[in-house]
Formats: sequence, structure tokens, C-alpha cells
Amino acid sequence: MPVEVILPKVDMDMSHGTLATWHVAEGDLVKQGAALFDIETDKAAMEVEAPASGHLHHILAKPGDRVPVGAVIAWLYAEGEAVGAPPGLPAPASLTAAAGPVATQPDAARPEPVVASRSADMPTTGLRATPAARKSAREAGIALVEVPGTGPLGRIQRADVAGFLRNSTAEAASLPGGWTPEPGPLHVSRRGGDGIPLLLIHGFTADSQSWAPLEKALGPRRPLIRMDLPGHGKSPKRRIGSFAELARMMVEAFDDATRDVAQVHVIGHSLGGALALALADIRARRVASLSLLAPAGLGPEIDAAALQGITRATRPESLAPWLRRLTATPDAISDDYARAAMAARRDPALRAAQGDMAQALFADGVQTFDLRAALARLDLPAQILWGRQDHILPQRHALAADGEFAIHLLAGAGHVPQIECPDRVARIIMRQVSAVEAPA
Repeated sequence: MPVEVILPKVDMDMSHGTLATWHVAEGDLVKQGAALFDIETDKAAMEVEAPASGHLHHILAKPGDRVPVGAVIAWLYAEGEAVGAPPGLPAPASLTAAAGPVATQPDAARPEPVVASRSADMPTTGLRATPAARKSAREAGIALVEVPGTGPLGRIQRADVAGFLRNSTAEAASLPGGWTPEPGPLHVSRRGGDGIPLLLIHGFTADSQSWAPLEKALGPRRPLIRMDLPGHGKSPKRRIGSFAELARMMVEAFDDATRDVAQVHVIGHSLGGALALALADIRARRVASLSLLAPAGLGPEIDAAALQGITRATRPESLAPWLRRLTATPDAISDDYARAAMAARRDPALRAAQGDMAQALFADGVQTFDLRAALARLDLPAQILWGRQDHILPQRHALAADGEFAIHLLAGAGHVPQIECPDRVARIIMRQVSAVEAPA
């Protein structure tokens, strides 16, 4: 049977996408995972990979067509497989904005494509680039549309991306306070164990090491997968233009990190909680349960002064007062803790990269992204844990949100309950995990 090629859902509130360009012509052979076509949404341009190997036939959407999410736009036929008429879908005209609805396959039977991200919110219709160039640009945080191509018909080569990165590095080095995007995938670390893994996504200005108190409370038996955000921990620095762009980077890293497991329990804190919610919205079938700790994205208010103070601090003495805003009681953050935190933040390029990310995500002192609709769409076991004395994000955001999820308000805790009361947080998380995994 031929494999359907569908238009995937790659944004939380996406209903349609515009097909920008095909990378494979009618009848051509494409390998699974190779670039197949590009789509544009209201927020960005994305590259979609082939869900299987085969020859591309019956292309129903042409560049410029606006296509509903989930619509079948072509088929992939295996080597030697007979190519007949399109398997029972309307003619190509039905895919355009001016025509009627398109028949789609139910979610339960629809193959989930692997989505790769680009690093800039700009159209790329007709962009020509080799797969190696696209991969290099993604890993380096470079927008392909900015790279001059030297290949046939202006096609961008991997060497073009490398040259553009060298020039950008030299330019950034000449600017005061500048920093340079770095190549490479986001850092993922693991701990072995038995059962469905727990995927941990930390918050803004933190890293995977911040989960240590909770990991100890969870015990050593459960496998863990930890993801470092761009410009945090051991992940490369990348330019972030919007939350949607950051979410696509995390989806790509999530796909790579979980290829060997069917499902994971996702736990996210603060900005990591917003990203965990985005993952659950886009990759719902891969998420067994969701635990959000003081998640961002559920209201506009945020203590922007604390974020700016943390990103700008250059000494332990200037960092400590802002770290103490994270907890319910100021004495929870000692001077020694502040010195240790500052030691991990001495790199001015890291502070500059995080400062630029804060400006993109929390411009003018507010959260520039809203995930309340995604929370209301959840159809999986989910819960929110929030410290009653949170000074960074108000707990009322959880109380005002709509959806079917549990809310746990923790007395004596601030913005980092996984550090302030890890044993209690671990018990709440594992109760939900155990309930999900219990025999029917």
C-alpha cells in the first residue's frame, strides 16, 4: 500500500499551512527522513521530511496552495509497487483556499511525520538547498534565506552555510557584548532505569542540573531524559525570534531523543513547562502524562525585573537578590549557592544570548506567548503544580485556565518547588505516573 503524505500540525494553534515548495518531483525516489516539502504557517517556514522511502506520485498540492492540517497531499510508492489512480481523494483543486474541504484520515490512523525546524520566521518559497546545508543551518541556528547559494541555480551548499557562519562569527566578535550562534544539536542527557522514561525540561536561566533534588526524590529506578534549552547548560547558543521558533527546536530535539521509546512522561518547569505543554499539543500520542511546574504561557504577567536581573548579573552579590525572588523565603538561597550559580554564568556570551532570548519571549515585561488554548485542548493525564508564594509567575494563571487537569497548590513553596519541596513534588508526579501505568 502506498504511504500517505499529509500536511502536519507543527504549531499549537495551526489549522492550515501554505505549501511553499517540493524538494522532490513527481516520480522521483526519496529516502525516509530526507527533505520532502516546505510549508509556511502564519508564524514560520518549516521543512517536512519524508515519512517513508518511495517514489512520489499523485501530488495534490502545488506551491502556493493553502492546505488544511491533516490533508493528504501525495503518496509514496515502494520500489516495484504498481502506481494506480489516486486512492479516493478529491482532485487537486479541492486543496486550494477557494475550494471546499478535503477528506482527511482520522488521527488514530494517520502517520506522524518527523518535522524539522528552521531558525527564522520568514518565507522561503522556492528556496533551494542541499539536505546537508539544511541540517547544518538548523544546528547552527542560521536562517537559510540569509545564506547566498553558490551551487547550480543558486542552490545553497553546506560550504555556503559554513562560510556564512564564519563571517557572522567575525562580525559578532567585533561588536561589544555580541555573541555568536553555535553549531550542534541541543544537549540531551540520560539516566537508565525501568519503565516509561520521565522527560525533564528546565526553566529559563537554569539547566538540567537544576533537577538534581527532584531526581533524588524520585529515586534511582525510573529512566530519565533531560533536555537543555538553547543557550543553557551544555546546549549550543541559538538565536530565538519567538516562542513558536523555540518550540519547533524542542520538538526536533524531542524527536531525536525519543526515537527508541514509544512514550514518555513529560515534566516541565516555568519556560520548560510552556515547552512541555507545546510538546504535548504537537506530539500528543508520544506523551503518556504531563506535569507542569509553575508553567509559563498561561497569562501575560511575569516578574520581568527578576529575569533581567538574573541575565545581567556579573557578580554573586548582584545575582543573589534575584535568585532569592525564586523561593518562598529569601534565606533559602545562601551566599554559597549564589556563588556556585554565578560560576556557571561567568561567560558573558551566555548571559548575552539568554538576555536576547528574554527580550524575544518576554518583551516589554510580559509573556509574548499564550498557551491557554493548547491547555484546553489536552486529552491526556495532566496536572499543574504551583507554589503559593511564587513571585515570578502568579498562581492565579492556573486557576483562570480552562481544561481537564489537576491543580496542586503548594504552601511554603515559590517558583521552584522541585528545589524547595522535592519530596512532595515527586510524590505528586509519581501518583499520576502510577495511575497512568496501572493495568486497566
